[in-house]
Amino acid sequence: MKTIRKVIQGDVKYLKEVLDSIELFPSEMLDDMISDYFDNPDSEDIWFTALDNEKPVAIGFCAPEKLTEGTYNLYAIGVRNDIQASGIGSKMMAYIEKYLKDKGHRILIVDTSGTDDFRLTRKFYEKLDYTKEAIIRDFWQKGDDKVIYWKKLN
Repeated sequence: MKTIRKVIQGDVKYLKEVLDSIELFPSEMLDDMISDYFDNPDSEDIWFTALDNEKPVAIGFCAPEKLTEGTYNLYAIGVRNDIQASGIGSKMMAYIEKYLKDKGHRILIVDTSGTDDFRLTRKFYEKLDYTKEAIIRDFWQKGDDKVIYWKKLN
């Protein structure tokens, strides 16, 4: 069983390795993206990871939706490419859902692509009981729709 916990500073180099193994976002963006989480004690950002032998092998990031009450958006989740489809992603989702619910938050939103390359990603969220709420055509680029999933946490 992999341990899942919030990210600590020493995880960053391993999280960059995870990012370099998948196409979530470029690893060189991580330092800027995670800086508020480390530097601002009032940050509501949540960065979390799964560990294998005490080494991060997955990354997750969510933050509150501005101007909402208890709604969070999962902006990123990814598992190192050589261990994908091993159940870590589902465990990461269960972790963040429980974490948010325990803090009294109501809803988790997930956005993904409507292209064939993301078909398995969409099936992943549907398997976890997320409801497809909306499709915004040509959002990411021409021919690449934004698919929005929703789940009530409490």
